[in-house]
Amino acid sequence: MDSSRVILHLDLDAFFCAVEEIKDPGLRGKAFAVGGSPTGRGVVTSASYPARKQGIHSAMPMAKAVQLCPGLIVVSGDHRSYGHYSRKVMACLTALSPQIEQISIDEAFLDITELGPSPRAIGLQIQGTILEELDLPNSVGIAGNKLVAKIATDVGKLGSAGDRPPNAITVVPPGEEANFLAPLPVDMLWGVGPKTKGRLEGINIHTIGDLAAYSVIELSRTFGKHGYDLSRRAQGIDQRDIVKKRKTKSISNEQTFREDIGRKSDVLKSINKLAKKVAQRLGSKNLKGRTVQIKLRWSDFTTLTRQKTLPKTTNDADVLQRTASSLLDQVWEEGRLVRLVGVGMSNLDTEAQQLGLWDPEVKKDLQLQQALKDLRERFGEDAISQGIKNNK
Repeated sequence: MDSSRVILHLDLDAFFCAVEEIKDPGLRGKAFAVGGSPTGRGVVTSASYPARKQGIHSAMPMAKAVQLCPGLIVVSGDHRSYGHYSRKVMACLTALSPQIEQISIDEAFLDITELGPSPRAIGLQIQGTILEELDLPNSVGIAGNKLVAKIATDVGKLGSAGDRPPNAITVVPPGEEANFLAPLPVDMLWGVGPKTKGRLEGINIHTIGDLAAYSVIELSRTFGKHGYDLSRRAQGIDQRDIVKKRKTKSISNEQTFREDIGRKSDVLKSINKLAKKVAQRLGSKNLKGRTVQIKLRWSDFTTLTRQKTLPKTTNDADVLQRTASSLLDQVWEEGRLVRLVGVGMSNLDTEAQQLGLWDPEVKKDLQLQQALKDLRERFGEDAISQGIKNNK
């Protein structure tokens, strides 16, 4: 392991709630949650720290959250604002080092190896800058690799329980990775979900230290390559580099219905809208894909997916809609109620459009698409279909 590297992990504390408090300072110190309506099927996306003290957590049904905390303030999400503040944070980090890897809207890794001899001082500087300039509380973990830095942040957050953001900073000195990890619950290790945790507890492994001490040969026999990987992670070994830009692997949209629906025509209508959104997102990113997928969740929460790979890449809404419709035909069961539906495109190719950009046919197609887009923006979404109807 390269002990000379210094990796910082930054996690914005209750980010969505922090942005809402900037927009409405009256929310500060109050129990509130960002998410969907408690009268429908809304869920908690983020909860303020006073709300967390009362048992509210993300992914909880909002109706249950309101029951637990009758005075809970419910705030609908504002993703445009969240994106705006996220970009500001990432700009702050990029100004310090180009070696940045954003892993979500509110998390990033930063290689701070070249920034100075005191990792803690650098961490405090970064934390303070984001808090003072952007008014966003944040927690920091620093270690010799991404794995341990991320866990350090988690440990800092857990050790600062209360009704205020933790603003924690945790530094793991070089060579102390295994000792730092050893007493922690095994499911704090990346790659240990509920099923793996259960299997590990079955062989008396409860902490990361227990896992590190266990025979790597036996782990490999039981879990295959995953067992070998788990053994190395438990020892604090992680040689992954900073990935400055991630390639988009798929684009999808989902819809959860307010009430379960049982008419195929209604489900199909939703699928067509979702397919159109996916096509628009693909086009805006200059992406095309080959594999169309639908997701269907029945009222009993049984979830299934079906996909079809096309002969060539596309981002055409009509193609997506027809393909998704045919996939729905394959799985539809008359009489069953649907809770959620989704449409996605994967197997993406960023080069598909760029390579043929100067081809006459491609240019015509692009010009036509732009003309249609201009018409829709000027006269509305139904302008094209209405014009066709009037000419028939």
